[in-house]
Formats: sequence, C-alpha cells, structure tokens
Amino acid sequence: MQADLPDLSGRLALVTGASRGIGYFIARHMAAAGAHVIAVARTVGGLEELDDEIRAAGGSATLVPLDLADMAGIDRLGGSIHERWGKLDILVANAAVLGVIAPLGHVEAKVFDKVMSINVTSQWRLIRSVDPLLRLSEAGRAILLSSGAAHSARAFWGPYAASKAAVEALARSWADETKNSPLRINCVDPGATRTAMRAQAVPGEDPQTLPHPSEIALRILALASPDLTRTGQIYQARHDRWLTYRMPE
Repeated sequence: MQADLPDLSGRLALVTGASRGIGYFIARHMAAAGAHVIAVARTVGGLEELDDEIRAAGGSATLVPLDLADMAGIDRLGGSIHERWGKLDILVANAAVLGVIAPLGHVEAKVFDKVMSINVTSQWRLIRSVDPLLRLSEAGRAILLSSGAAHSARAFWGPYAASKAAVEALARSWADETKNSPLRINCVDPGATRTAMRAQAVPGEDPQTLPHPSEIALRILALASPDLTRTGQIYQARHDRWLTYRMPE
C-alpha cells in the first residue's frame, strides 16, 4: 500500500486519542488530505497544539475534550455530530491505555477494570454512538486500532492483549453486519512505534530504532479512502501488509 495521502476533501473524520502519538498524526494527515477532523482527547493542551498545526497548514478541526471513561459523553458525541453535520464519514478509534506489564495474578482489579473500560467498553459505546452516522455516508470508513499483542499474547501483557483481542472481535462482527453496505471496517496493528505507550511498555528500548508515529499514521490513512474495498481485516502498518480473516459463511 502506498503512503500517499488519499483525497478526503469534504469528508468528516472523528479521531480519538488525537492529542499525541499515532492519533495526533492521523488527525494532522487527515486534515492535510482535506477532511474536517473532530479531534477527541482528554488533554486540552495537546488538542490545542494539534489545532494550531492543522490551521497553519490550511486545514480545519473541531476539538472535543473528552475522557473516554465518560460513557454518557460518548453517547452525547454521536448526537452532537448528527445535529451539526448530519453524518460521519470516517471513524478512527485510536485511544487506549496500556495498564501494567505484570503477571496476571499481580494485576490489581482496578487496573484491569480500567483497561477493559477504556479499551473495550468505550469502543463499543463509540461504535454504538456513530454507527448510524457512518451508515449515512456514501463511503463510511471505520478504523479501529489494535495491536500485535492481541495475537502474540506475550507473558505479562494479559490485560492489554485481551482488550485488543476483544476490539478485533467487535470490529469483525461489525464488519460482517455491514458487509452489504458501503461501510468498510478494519483494524490496524501499528507495530512497535516511537510513542509514549511503547516507552512505558518497553522502557529499555532505544526509541530511535522504531518508526516515528507520523510514518505509521500516514500508512493508516489509506484505510480511510472512499476507494477501499476491504472489510473485516487487519492492516499491519509497520510491515505494510494485510492479515485476512475468513468471514463467516
């Protein structure tokens, strides 16, 4: 897949976790490609910096300070988008938390519950909130960020790995439900990337050996293209390849 910017002129994109890392650069690239970006994150300062960058490049954005632990806030978000724009063309569900890297028996219940709440429950609430809006688009696109941890299930990564496996299951079910519509839904495994979460997970790693999040975000952008035909699959961004699931008969 080429990392050229697709033409997203006139399209409306919602990006969560947009104040830093991969989400920040996805939002920037989408605005550069012509989309109006609804940027969602907890950190107001990061959102304002993003807005400055987007406006300086001639793009436009709407900032939404929102903690995805606020489930009612996620519900209201869909209603607000409908009232203002009437539909949504692109969803990028990027926000997530790592939790801790520890043996399963050592993980505190409150940590496990937070990982599942932010990484799984809030994603379902987000899907439920914007699914009707994406169906109103002539070429709705949903991109859910996953992780290789969902498949490797490495020691000490249990809560995070389980949460990302759940996200992939949600995405695949949603894709199968909508396979006869224009809506295309895929997951992305970004691979090891130079982000704060990666540094938290692997503190001894040299970040300069990893790709910059801007590079990974640029590759992910192609999944938002109206020309995309794939659905219910995983794009491994660092390796630029697709992992294809067999859809149910």
